[in-house]
Amino acid sequence: MSDTVTRRRPHALALQGLTCNGCVNKTRRALTALDGEADIDLDTRLARVTTTEDTEALIAAIREAGFDAAPVDRAPHAFLTDGVSCQGCVGKIRRTIQEQDAAAVVEGEPRAGWLTVDSALDTATLTEAIETAGYHAEPARFTTRTRRVPGMSCQGCVKRMREALQARDPLARVEGEPEEKRLTVASYLPDALLDATLVEAGYPPGSDAPEDDNVTGDTSAASDTASPTNEPAPTGAPARGERQSLELALSGITCASCVRTIQQALDATEGVARAEVNFASRTASVSGTASPQALIKAVEDAGYGAEVIEDLERGEAKREANEAREYRRRLRDTVVALVPGLALMGLMFVHEPVLGGGERWLWVLVGLATLGVLATAGRVFFVGAVKAFRHHQANMDMLVAVGTGVAWLYSMVVALAPGIVPEAARALYFEASLMIVGLINVGQALEVRARGRTSQALKHLLDLKVQTARVLRDGEERDVAIDEVREGDRLRVRPGERLPVDGEVLEGESFIDESMLTGEPMPVAKRQGDEVAAGTVNGKGSLVYRATRVGQQTRLSRIIEQVRNAQNSRPPISRLADRVAAVFVPTVMILAVITALVWFNVGPEPRIIHMLVAATTVLIIACPCALGLATPISTMIGVGKAAEYGVLIRSGEALQTASRLTTLVVDKTGTLTEGKPSVTDWQAFDDEARILGLTLALERGSEHPLATALVAHAEAASATPAAIRDFTSLTGRGVQARGPDGERLLLGNAALMQETGVDLAPGRAWIEDAESRARTVIHLAVDGRLAALFAVADPLREDAVAAVARLRQAGLRVVMLTGDAASTAAAIAAEAGIDDYRAGLLPEDKHDAIAELQARGEIVGMVGDGINDAPALARADVGFAIGAGTDVAIESAGIALMRNSLHGVADAIAISSAALRNIKQNLWGAFGYNVLGIPIAAGVLYPATGMLLSPVIAAVAMSLSSVTVVSNANRLRLFTPRETTREASA
Repeated sequence: MSDTVTRRRPHALALQGLTCNGCVNKTRRALTALDGEADIDLDTRLARVTTTEDTEALIAAIREAGFDAAPVDRAPHAFLTDGVSCQGCVGKIRRTIQEQDAAAVVEGEPRAGWLTVDSALDTATLTEAIETAGYHAEPARFTTRTRRVPGMSCQGCVKRMREALQARDPLARVEGEPEEKRLTVASYLPDALLDATLVEAGYPPGSDAPEDDNVTGDTSAASDTASPTNEPAPTGAPARGERQSLELALSGITCASCVRTIQQALDATEGVARAEVNFASRTASVSGTASPQALIKAVEDAGYGAEVIEDLERGEAKREANEAREYRRRLRDTVVALVPGLALMGLMFVHEPVLGGGERWLWVLVGLATLGVLATAGRVFFVGAVKAFRHHQANMDMLVAVGTGVAWLYSMVVALAPGIVPEAARALYFEASLMIVGLINVGQALEVRARGRTSQALKHLLDLKVQTARVLRDGEERDVAIDEVREGDRLRVRPGERLPVDGEVLEGESFIDESMLTGEPMPVAKRQGDEVAAGTVNGKGSLVYRATRVGQQTRLSRIIEQVRNAQNSRPPISRLADRVAAVFVPTVMILAVITALVWFNVGPEPRIIHMLVAATTVLIIACPCALGLATPISTMIGVGKAAEYGVLIRSGEALQTASRLTTLVVDKTGTLTEGKPSVTDWQAFDDEARILGLTLALERGSEHPLATALVAHAEAASATPAAIRDFTSLTGRGVQARGPDGERLLLGNAALMQETGVDLAPGRAWIEDAESRARTVIHLAVDGRLAALFAVADPLREDAVAAVARLRQAGLRVVMLTGDAASTAAAIAAEAGIDDYRAGLLPEDKHDAIAELQARGEIVGMVGDGINDAPALARADVGFAIGAGTDVAIESAGIALMRNSLHGVADAIAISSAALRNIKQNLWGAFGYNVLGIPIAAGVLYPATGMLLSPVIAAVAMSLSSVTVVSNANRLRLFTPRETTREASA
């Protein structure tokens, strides 16, 4: 190989400005002119170049071609593999690749023959490395395929499928048409894995899925391993469409090590797509195609108990009953252990044991009595330790059992055969075993009591659900069970009663207290045609309303489900505690052995006593419980606290990320403004009646707030809709159609007029005046001529100025993005107190604007309420969907606000920050406790003090560590995000 070849190095560049294959070809020619080989992907805007030139030369060449580029450390690659049968094979490939690129990230799914590599190496070098490792690989092709997905009903379904597919292929592009049940996927994934991923996500392709439409790329590589779309699900999985989410109540859990064991058992179960085990609530949330029986068996095989929670209310009631029973049992065991333990300890102060004559046998009887107490009050620890040992695990029970067991066994040896133990080492520790068991039991009793308060927010939500409803059927009123209410039923609600289901008011007027759902303190007036929600309280008037959503579809039920799911989720910060918990107990046992060896070999006399005390104290003082509780208990309380303020946090990740936001992007219409615009004035350049008729015809089918304003204006003037045809909606710009005489009609913003060559000069002065007054101007053109202008005002929300000021005071940079004209946007931004705004944006422009901010290192939150905000909400690090927003916006967001106020965003960020701060305090406390406690227990202070820490004191410290973590987490229940006085008094 020549020197030139050996000096070639791979480069990965992120390209900017490419829009078509012509741009790709132009860039490729510029790069290959530098004695290099270039592979450019238009979809990912990524160039992989192998050349002798440096990165700066490549970027300069690209800029000369009219584009821009930036270096990336690693680029994604995808391979179809042959011969890779397990994760051990993946590890072998990883090690081979990392010999050339130490930072490379290699992940694989052996069963699917799928390998992903993030590396600075080029595709050819990676393929050669995989071959060197002993396996065959071919680069996957980026292909576009379509699937028919019967279970797809909305863009929220599309979002969930997109997330599932992008978890395996980050470059995948996923678009869905719910009304057609059609999903389009552009991805490197092979067909078999693509279909399996959809099944895992709960959206199996239909058996009549169309043949793949390979728009781009060559699919030969993929087809080698692909299976037909209508192949059955993988072996062991239920039939397609049977994916479900289950919640299991767990028993036998004592520490974070138990949580990890159960987590691993569930993850290894065939058909499990996701499992989350919550130490604080003793539950596991599992989604996938695995049967309940398989999940329960997996948990039982790991040495623990599980049962399915069929109903959330009954599950909460059973959890409370279980906790009450555990609390009573812990208190009973405390008394059984501490009473004789304290008596023995008091005796030791006034009488030194005599291990000779008849008294020796009295101490043998004391030892047997101690064994009886350990077998009753301490039984849970020993049973747990035996289970852990049988399943090759290590948990807190093992530490307690070994510590107390060794102390008791040593004492029995001394009592039965004192002659075999050096005289200086003849000490009894029966009281220590009893005190340790008693103190740990009292600590866990206090933990159970404190832990029970963490789910109060969920309990309050459950209490909002009523058990009966008054239904009007067959001309009479009757009270029926809530489960018997059906959509379309007419219900009556009297003053002071709580509404049983969601609905639409048919008769009567009243004020409804919605504070329990939205956090808004003032009752809301309701009359015919208004929507009402389950769980809210009727005021003085009587209402008759039609049920529109019942059962689990009500707004209240969905809130409860979201709160429960979020409480059981785990923020990324928990991974640190998980990694420590995985090795905690084995590490502590090794440290105890090392401690014993050190004291036995180099410690002062009596060595055996020092060795026993130090090793036992190390075992007792170590506490994995505090680590396991640190994150989930604060997450549960934080999510519940947010729900009290009308903020629904959908995941632990959103909870954590919201606390780190640096920039908040807000939409204008419906977010900063009321979202209820009206036409304030208008200018016609043609017959007014004809203009209004055309406008009414063009906009009456739209639900956009601006269209609603135009329709209301036209109807108020008694306009008659004209006959139009060939209607087309132009996203982000307006609409077009053909009029009664075939004339071309355009209705929309200035961008649409400019794009189609409409001269706006006749109305320029009028437009500038309207926009200077923060009016949105809608233009109507007929056959290329300006026919009318409408000025639409959407007033700023009453609390918008105060909310923006509050967000800025919290250190956030607030940016407004809008499709409105620049002058209108400037006026609204100035009124709201926002310095940074961008106007004239399409939905994709908002998405790109957020991506641009993220590229600068900003952590971006996005607040929006409409369908056009969904892409930006999904792109943001955290999306906030405003309360009145569309389902698509809410599904795309990480946090949903039940009220229409930016104060909800400020509340969410404040609660998120408080929760994360609390989690960090818990983790620091748990880590610090063990980092300080274990060395002290091992005797590091002995040279200075001449004393060793007593195992009894260690038991007190161990118990208090968990109680301290739980008590600190419960401080969150007292946290109140700062509210504005104006809002409270509104």
